Amino acid sequence: MENLFFTSWESLIRTFIICILAYFSLVMMLRISGKRTLSQMKEFDFIVTVALGSTLATVLLSKDVALADGTFALALLISLQYILATASVRSKSFARLISSEPTLVLYRGRFLKDALIKERVTEDEIRSVLRSQGVKSIANIEAVVMESNGTFTVVAEGSLTDPDSPLANVGKEGANPS
Repeated sequence: MENLFFTSWESLIRTFIICILAYFSLVMMLRISGKRTLSQMKEFDFIVTVALGSTLATVLLSKDVALADGTFALALLISLQYILATASVRSKSFARLISSEPTLVLYRGRFLKDALIKERVTEDEIRSVLRSQGVKSIANIEAVVMESNGTFTVVAEGSLTDPDSPLANVGKEGANPS
């Protein structure tokens, strides 16, 4: 109970030094690795973002983890993310293996029940997304897509059959275009 608020000046100085060095190491690694590392475009991007935060916190607060070990762990996570992102860009089959496809959850004013069940999303949640985007009527919306990163995209106009449409790569089961 005696170390509840203050352990020692040495502990504070260690945290101060490690924080500055680990922070600048992480910033440098992120600059080298590029914007994709923190973009959260795909599931594995999100996982890396969370893992980087957790690793940084561990390096800062755990006296059992040396700065070199923590910096190596950060570099390893960023490297793995870079390798996965590069492989997914170069190979469509690899991209499909590690990432899900966007799913159409509303099409031409109609909720797609099977897609909602598959993605574990309710109509009320979709309506909330529409309200947050300022949509006044579902009838005015061509589609709502649940993206592979879990976000929702509201598409005002587009066609499932037009290759230039924003809906071109979306899972279409149950949409029944007419």
